[in-house]
Amino acid sequence: MFLLALPLDPCDGNLSLVRRFCEFIMIDDGIASAGKGNQGTPLGRQLALLNRRSFLAGSAAGLGALGLAGCATTDGMSFAEATALYGPVPEEKFPIPATDISKLDPKYYRRKVRYDSKEAPGTIIVDPGNYHVYRIEGDGNATRYGANVGRDGFRWSGDAYVGRKGEWAIWTPPKEMIKRQPEAAKYARGMPGGLDNPLGARTLYLYQNGRYTLYTIYASSDVESIGSGITSGCVGLLSQDMLHLYAQTPVKTKVVVLPA
Repeated sequence: MFLLALPLDPCDGNLSLVRRFCEFIMIDDGIASAGKGNQGTPLGRQLALLNRRSFLAGSAAGLGALGLAGCATTDGMSFAEATALYGPVPEEKFPIPATDISKLDPKYYRRKVRYDSKEAPGTIIVDPGNYHVYRIEGDGNATRYGANVGRDGFRWSGDAYVGRKGEWAIWTPPKEMIKRQPEAAKYARGMPGGLDNPLGARTLYLYQNGRYTLYTIYASSDVESIGSGITSGCVGLLSQDMLHLYAQTPVKTKVVVLPA
């Protein structure tokens, strides 16, 4: 399925708000990729195959064995482990629900990986071509997160730094968005923080030469957006991943955005 619309995102709204605020949808020059169904992911295909085999086996023992096999992923993390990693966060100001990881390709699970880099530990590297964000840990290691990135025509690359940080930040639509979509004018003075706010639970604002670039790394509640180019240049991580990255990222942290 495709949305023939310019999706809302933190630079210009986000995809989840398109679904919740249908009046914002307008045809534009971008086509946003909608999420992939369970059958479209390696895990979904695996589970479907296991279900068929379990049915043919016709025994409780066969069903149990196949059920255990279905818990394994191709990326070194079990389905149960991933479910726990992306579970609910009830202690937040606005409690964050669990992420439905059946809709997430296992290659976008948060994990420690080998990643050789000359950048100092703590540096954030955005790899839009592969929909990944890395936090350099040193000794050739990094924490890798799945991400959504800018769509065609809105991608950028270069060095920046975290100029400021925000928790459950107010989102204000840019003037360009309000001009194109007058319905967004009701948020001209800012949309309060919350689960429906495009910036989500945490935001890292990217600066260059002392000026805000209008780009952010933000928390997304839309699992189906991960692995897609849907924004106007911002980078989104799942809320649980963004909480993890945000807690380790002080102001002035270097951010490197690679060419797509």
